Amino acid sequence: MKPDFTADKVELYNADSLTWMGKVSAEHPGGLFDMIFADPPYFLSNGGITCQAGQMASVHKGDWDKSQGPKENHEFNVNWIGLCQHLLKPNGTLWVSGTHHVIHSVGYAMQCCGMKILNSITWEKPNPPPNLSCRYFTHSTETVLWAAKTKRSKHIFNYQDMRTANGGKQMKSVWRYTPPAKSEKAFGKHPTQKPLGLLDRIILASTNPGDRVFDPFAGSATTGVSAIAHGRHFTGCEADSDYFSLAVKRLSSIIPKQAVA
Repeated sequence: MKPDFTADKVELYNADSLTWMGKVSAEHPGGLFDMIFADPPYFLSNGGITCQAGQMASVHKGDWDKSQGPKENHEFNVNWIGLCQHLLKPNGTLWVSGTHHVIHSVGYAMQCCGMKILNSITWEKPNPPPNLSCRYFTHSTETVLWAAKTKRSKHIFNYQDMRTANGGKQMKSVWRYTPPAKSEKAFGKHPTQKPLGLLDRIILASTNPGDRVFDPFAGSATTGVSAIAHGRHFTGCEADSDYFSLAVKRLSSIIPKQAVA
């Protein structure tokens, strides 16, 4: 398939990721990517409320984030995770972010596919929005699961780099990151955008320069920005045309103009 945007070490498709992965996996039975990061729908947009800038706001990120029910949601997760697994090289790994609304289904789907869960990372947010109902603890974390393609995979883990980054001590599985900085949203906003620092750590921990990184739900292309910055190849899929345009603008801003096609 021809990418809708291409540049040096970058391919971005304005396409449904499940359809795209189905076609590409048939062409690459041995796998294509060294690492995949996925930020799938959390199924949160169901009439709830949250706090934004001190004001009550609806939790509606888009129709793509609406729950279809636990059975249908899980079937969706099984489908896309299975496709990701096929696209991983034998020693490749998959990272998936999520809240409690989706992450348990994701973990179960990984195990059902025969993947090996390596770590459960807790992403702590130091300044979360308050809980307006005052009937729950304030939601201040997300989970990021890290899994190898199979139990036999010899996954990459740049242990010494992570230890050095942590002041000479073993890095723990609780990471603290604030939401994306204003500069990271200079070309527009995506409702589920992840901080660049989070992707930097993931990519530096589990890939080597020159490796191929894929994001099936690319959004504003934070994964791509990080991959390019660290000398990796990036491939992404984004079905929404507006977010695809945002991703193109963001990627184009960090790629030499002569390298953009």
